[in-house]
Amino acid sequence: MFEGGFRIVKAELNDWEPAMEMVWKTFLKFEAPEYGEEGVKNFLDFISGQQLYQMFMLGEYPMWIALEEADDISEKRKIVGVGSLRAGNHISLLFVDEDYQRRGIGKMLVKTMQAHSATQGKIKLTVNSSPYGEDFYHKLGFMDTEKKLRTDGIIYTPMVLLYEI
Repeated sequence: MFEGGFRIVKAELNDWEPAMEMVWKTFLKFEAPEYGEEGVKNFLDFISGQQLYQMFMLGEYPMWIALEEADDISEKRKIVGVGSLRAGNHISLLFVDEDYQRRGIGKMLVKTMQAHSATQGKIKLTVNSSPYGEDFYHKLGFMDTEKKLRTDGIIYTPMVLLYEI
């Protein structure tokens, strides 16, 4: 999918490390200040752990990346957004680089994940939204399923988006 100077593609093995670096940098800027030491450590353990990477390698943890279209063919791919699914329909990660937010990249990633989920016969997307992401998800039609929770230092609001396939 190409839109507005950005392209959404399925992540390849060599995309994992730069994608997680962008996720970590964005997390530190927008979410870590609310989470405290325990939440920050648990999030880092989650994105840097071998279990998640192995699931990705086996195709059990699909991930899409948003790439900025390069002006020159020799330029390196620049990952400016990341979206991943767990269990076929749960948004596990959704991050857009600070310099690229509010350009529709997050929305494009959600639409891509929704389309993938629909091909699996799923009729909803779920997410545990960070406080920073709540307004974004609400604008896309997600509804809270519970009040804000805190687990292992991670603050989140469970949400769902129902759709027809």
